Amino acid sequence: MEINDQARKQLLAQVEHLSDEDINRKPAEDRWSVKQILQHLCLMEGGVTKIIQTRLASNGQNLATDKPIQLAVQRSTKVEAPDFVTPTGDFSALEELKAQLSATHSALHVLAENTPAEHLEVKSHPHPVFGEMNLKQWIPFVGYHELRHIEQIKEVKEQLGI
Repeated sequence: MEINDQARKQLLAQVEHLSDEDINRKPAEDRWSVKQILQHLCLMEGGVTKIIQTRLASNGQNLATDKPIQLAVQRSTKVEAPDFVTPTGDFSALEELKAQLSATHSALHVLAENTPAEHLEVKSHPHPVFGEMNLKQWIPFVGYHELRHIEQIKEVKEQLGI
């Protein structure tokens, strides 16, 4: 969870001085607002936690080789967000989003701390880019994914003149 905790610190530092109005503004009609990025990260972290829990509860094993998940930070390849992690256009307050992010982060932490690595290594779930990924790799993937979107937040802030 080290990469996850580092990413979360950086994420919160990027948004700490933004107003609710700032985070809800979009730099262009076809771009996400900071709020939508934060909501996407929350949905992603919560979704990955649920996927891991579901896979752990299932019978059987499904081994997968380690993937180069650190490549997730490279933004040269655009990835379309799956429906379950697509944010809404609704207005949200920053404090509300931070509370949601804290809850999903805590849930993933608890799961990671209380699940033996060998249980996570013998089961997998498909990733849209990397293919079948073992559950152990899904945990740090969330951190790398967050680092990717921190760069996007920086771009949005720049485009909005913040």
